[in-house]
Amino acid sequence: MAPRRSAPATEFPQTPSAPRGAPRSEPLCSLAAALLAPALFAASGAASAQVGAADLAKQLSNPVAALISVPLQFNHDRELGPGRGGDRTTLNVQPVVPIDLNADWTLISRTIVPIVTQTDAVPGGGRQSGLGDIVQSVFFSPKAPTAGGWIWGAGPVFLLPTASDDALGAKQWGAGPTAVVLKQASGWTVGALANHLWSFAGSSSRPDVSATFVQPFVSYSTPDAWTFALNTESTYDWERARWSVPVNVSASKVLRIGGQLLSIGGGLRYWVESPEGAPQGWGFRLSLTLLFPA
Repeated sequence: MAPRRSAPATEFPQTPSAPRGAPRSEPLCSLAAALLAPALFAASGAASAQVGAADLAKQLSNPVAALISVPLQFNHDRELGPGRGGDRTTLNVQPVVPIDLNADWTLISRTIVPIVTQTDAVPGGGRQSGLGDIVQSVFFSPKAPTAGGWIWGAGPVFLLPTASDDALGAKQWGAGPTAVVLKQASGWTVGALANHLWSFAGSSSRPDVSATFVQPFVSYSTPDAWTFALNTESTYDWERARWSVPVNVSASKVLRIGGQLLSIGGGLRYWVESPEGAPQGWGFRLSLTLLFPA
């Protein structure tokens, strides 16, 4: 095929000159363009921001996404303690920091720092408030999904006896493996995160720790950056042979306030199974996540 040639200037239709004394349209066109330009620019920016927010919502559903975030998760549970008259409020500060290792791998640090206030939750009753035990997870995750589209990460998890009150922690050092696997397609995220902790040092007067945590999850993120999620955060205590199974349903929205990107959300939880003295019935969760995309 011969290359296309540029049309000479003479092939373009010529606009006839306006008759002498007739009003000219050029100033009006220029004025209209000047008035419309800011609106068009704002609409374009809003559309771009919406696409960015939707992508952030998708990344938040991925525990090993390369996104710096600081989730603040407020949980309230009730009907706990010896007489089932206690309650507990926990603020989990959960910074997530990805570290670029090389062209193929990322290290993701996920920390859970619980700040707890509870009343009549332990034998002897009373009120305790302070820092709980910190759980630190480290995932090594390939940057590219597998050929089948699966995203995964694995590494160690550590239990640190940082509780400021004996009633708020296990007083044991612990360690074990952790892993996550998930798939994302058409707004959906389906996957599971799990870990196991064994105690290896700590107070001889407190029970050993051998606990498996399993968190299957499913969520759907909309084009306007809403996310609707369902998960369980189940724990099996091998030392006492008992399950704790809360089921959580939540909704969240990515938005910008001032110059800060964030996600706000909330939801309900129901304790399907819990051991004696642990929470029962309904609880709720509120969340605020600060986002720092690269």
